[in-house]
Amino acid sequence: MDNDQWKSLAVSLALGVAGGSLFQLTGMPLAWMLGPLVANLLGAMAGLTLAVPERLRSLFLGVLGLTLGARVSPELVSHLASWWLSGTLLLLGVLASTLACAAWYRRCGFDATSAWFASVPGVLTAMVIIGERSGGDAQRIAVAQSLRVLLVILILPPLYWLLEGGGGADRVGDPPVSGLWLVLTLPLLLPLGRRLRLPNAALLGPLLVAMALSLAEVVRFAPPIWGTDVMQLVLGCAIGARFKGLSPARLAGLMGQSGIATLIALAVLGGFAEVIHQAMGVPRDVAFLALAPGGIGEMALLAVALDLDPVFVAFHHLLRMIVLMLALPLMVRHFRAATSPLVRAATRCYSVRLDHAKCLKFKRLAR
Repeated sequence: MDNDQWKSLAVSLALGVAGGSLFQLTGMPLAWMLGPLVANLLGAMAGLTLAVPERLRSLFLGVLGLTLGARVSPELVSHLASWWLSGTLLLLGVLASTLACAAWYRRCGFDATSAWFASVPGVLTAMVIIGERSGGDAQRIAVAQSLRVLLVILILPPLYWLLEGGGGADRVGDPPVSGLWLVLTLPLLLPLGRRLRLPNAALLGPLLVAMALSLAEVVRFAPPIWGTDVMQLVLGCAIGARFKGLSPARLAGLMGQSGIATLIALAVLGGFAEVIHQAMGVPRDVAFLALAPGGIGEMALLAVALDLDPVFVAFHHLLRMIVLMLALPLMVRHFRAATSPLVRAATRCYSVRLDHAKCLKFKRLAR
């Protein structure tokens, strides 16, 4: 990194430390993720130059993967076969929430392709790239997807905190520190995961290795409490810094659209989570977090912080991600077949400056 990148990282981390310290005073779970996230979000809106390099973010996602993999035990693996019902309900819930959110975004003026790819809960980068190739508006898809993850992270921890009576996460039962040498393997595991084309390779590659070592009773990775806090700090800064360049007014308008879409998704998936709770006896909070429309890393980290069966949560988010990646080619074929050159020209009216009369003509014909 050059000097400017180091300065941007230093400012981002300094804001994160300040925000995390303030949030920790509230006793809220995930304070060292929410505080840095909010502080960097406000800093980005104020015009500060912030950045967390992708390599650093991937490194700490790898640490999270090691933490999750170490929690897999033979007893837990024996329960995987019984999760077929919750997995099926998850996929049905994803389809239902995507249709509901896409209908809302269509009312907000999104074209059909952009509305669909903005509504699918997960695999953000792939949805932006494939959505644009299918004729959608990449900027709208990216902002909608990013804001959904942001809002879910901001909503769920305070909600769980309030429902539990304002108590912080209990750390009394934390396991002793062990297996820290596994962190040294991350520079090898991360590129290997990318080479194998694993979905979310930075998280899944270390997770699989830590899981195998844990099941073989070779070593179980358990970082110190301060290590978990540093992991939250970096990931929170990375999320907040993503919104650089957005003015407060612009962000407020986008928050309104994405906020309603996020509430729709939470309500629909919450209904499916209730079915899982009633049918399988899974605690309601665990089922809801397993289906929540956030990123797999962020939701797994929240599950670890709240001690809400992180392996069950991570398994379902991983299942959703894998199925969506497998379904992407079908989505592309559908939208490319359904979208004529005339309709694609209409969608470009939202992202480039064309003659107003031509845009109106294209949109009328597209309907």
